[in-house]
Amino acid sequence: MTNPRELPIRADFPFEGRYLEVNGHRLHYIDEGSGDPIVFLHGNPTWSYDWRNIIPYLTTASRCIAVDLIGMGRSDKPDIGYTYVEHVDYITKFIEQLGLSRIVLVGHDWGTAIGLQYAAAHPDNIKAVVMIEPQALTPFADWSAFSPAEAVGLFQTLRDPEQGWPFMRDNSVFIEGMTQTIISRTITPEEHDYFREPFREKSSRKPMWVFPNQLPISGHPAEVVSAVEERNRWFTSTPIPKLLFYATPGCNVREPELAWCRNDLDNLTLHSIGEGFHYLMEENPHEIGQELARWLQNV
Repeated sequence: MTNPRELPIRADFPFEGRYLEVNGHRLHYIDEGSGDPIVFLHGNPTWSYDWRNIIPYLTTASRCIAVDLIGMGRSDKPDIGYTYVEHVDYITKFIEQLGLSRIVLVGHDWGTAIGLQYAAAHPDNIKAVVMIEPQALTPFADWSAFSPAEAVGLFQTLRDPEQGWPFMRDNSVFIEGMTQTIISRTITPEEHDYFREPFREKSSRKPMWVFPNQLPISGHPAEVVSAVEERNRWFTSTPIPKLLFYATPGCNVREPELAWCRNDLDNLTLHSIGEGFHYLMEENPHEIGQELARWLQNV
């Protein structure tokens, strides 16, 4: 059997773009295949481009819908706050307007958190949950609990009320830094251009900056802490199937997060993709696609 890491990773994005108006603004999404829906939610600072190598494994049995969060990807970029609560609202209305049910949620990073927030409020609409390097599994008591520890200084700078926005606006740190620090392979110039695409204008980088400021750390922001705690009352008690993809060493998910998942989540499957950091869909997409297709056969 071919090692999934030896399979070619396509750089292009060969899907038809669609648009749905939510709250007066357009959300860009792709809609491929047929069957019960899989809703793919990306994280920060990416977009539906993340899923290009994974979706082809799933379209024969599922309807695959990958949406760009408001302000990101090819979705509109209005002058809003881009808070966690706003993102949840946009995605909730997106799902409602498409009339989706029996949903498998697949989320990466903040996309997992946003999807789980929707799921907790609409549990009868959720068939299963798939997490890839999820963000904000639980609130961080303080900075000593933050993962990855080596990024504390960067995130503290981004949360500084004076330094944070100019630092992100002028440096696009997540986009320009992704090739050196959070992907375990060399991405091509073409791929990097796709990631840069939504954020070429400095003014468009606000969503990238707001997300670090929405991390629930030391009780702030209070509304995010409260939302995550409320969500986890459902998440730690529901028997729905759950699948967690993680890597070594990982970023958001290391041993403390793995231990929480093992101890607190029922009906959980853990799957290691081997070496990886944060963008696991770029590091070993074929293994994720193959394992997800296999796992869904038993859901």
